[in-house]
This record gives sequence, C-alpha cells and structure tokens, in this order.
Amino acid sequence: MSIIHYFSKDPDKRARFIFNFIAPYYAKFDKSLQEGFEASVKELDKEIIIAGKTVLDIGTGTGAWGAAINKLGPSEIEGVDFSEKMIKQAKKNHPEINFHHTNAEDLSEFKENSFDVVTASFVMHGVKKDKRQNLLNEMKRVSRKYVVLHDFIGKTPFSIKILEFLERSDYKNFKKYFCDELKENFSSTKKIPARYGSGLYIAEK
Repeated sequence: MSIIHYFSKDPDKRARFIFNFIAPYYAKFDKSLQEGFEASVKELDKEIIIAGKTVLDIGTGTGAWGAAINKLGPSEIEGVDFSEKMIKQAKKNHPEINFHHTNAEDLSEFKENSFDVVTASFVMHGVKKDKRQNLLNEMKRVSRKYVVLHDFIGKTPFSIKILEFLERSDYKNFKKYFCDELKENFSSTKKIPARYGSGLYIAEK
C-alpha cells in the first residue's frame, strides 16, 4: 500500500497503511508491551475470572494484549485485526493463539454470543464516535456477557500525544465521552485506572 494512503481522507485506508507500515517495528516491542499489559490484566482478573472463559481480542495487533490475557488460562482465545502484516507478526509471535485477518466492524464470521469476553486494547480511541459505535455493536453482539476495553484513562504522556497526533486519532474526545457512550449501550459499566495513563473500561450486557 502506497504512502499516499497516509494522506487519504478515508480513515480506514489511512489507518490500514499506518499499521501495515509499523507492523515489523511494532513487533519488536511485543514482549515489552506484553509485560506492560500484565498490570492491567491482573486488574481485569480481579473483576472477571478469565480462567475457563472464551475470549475474542479485536484489533489485536501483534497479539501482545491477547497473549497477556492468555496467561490467565482462558479455555479459548482468538484475535482479529484488519492489518494483514500485524496478523502475520501476531501468528509468528504467538502461535498458541488463533488469529484472523478481519475488520472488527464486521465480525459476521462469529455468531451471536460466541465469546464470554470480547476485548480490545488501544483501539477505540483511534477512531471517531460513529466507528466506535459500530465496533461496540459488533463486540456486544458476539459477547455473551462482557466487553472489556483497555485504553487511555487519566493523563496522557506527552510522547503518546505526539503519536496520537500523527495517527490523527480521536483520543481527546474518547477520554471525554467514552464512559457516556458505554452507558448508552450496556446495562453496567466500570472504569478502572491502571498505570501510565491507561486502564480498563468493563461493560456488561
């Protein structure tokens, strides 16, 4: 995919270019990412006992978030991402997880109520409200009970702000309005800060 797609007005083309481009470099940080995720995963396990549950990780990237969750002993874990190169790296890094090249706005390959927990790490802040809603609709549809978002909570480090500017993400509006968006879609929601300006948003059908 040409670099011209970075300047595209189509956010899907732009995002696909960015993540395909950074996949080989991002993969090198997979282990450190996974280690950083473990603090949030421990908090998750306090709220939802993951052992024995089925889990779907959308926007899985190189699989680091799914791999951190996998250490908690789910009975099944699968990951999906719209970037072919990210999925290629994920399969290489974590062959124990079943990965799919799929756009998370259309999870039609999965039936309703297919997974106990549907999760995403640092996905929602990157898209506008309408796409967040599409993603939440699909996550809710394929989830039996829980939707868990690992994303920005609290103060965002300056270096991350620069990256979000380059990505043209919606992180400011996400931080401001996402709790309200969740409440409009789920019967129960909870926000749990972790570290480094991240945390968990836990929603229940």
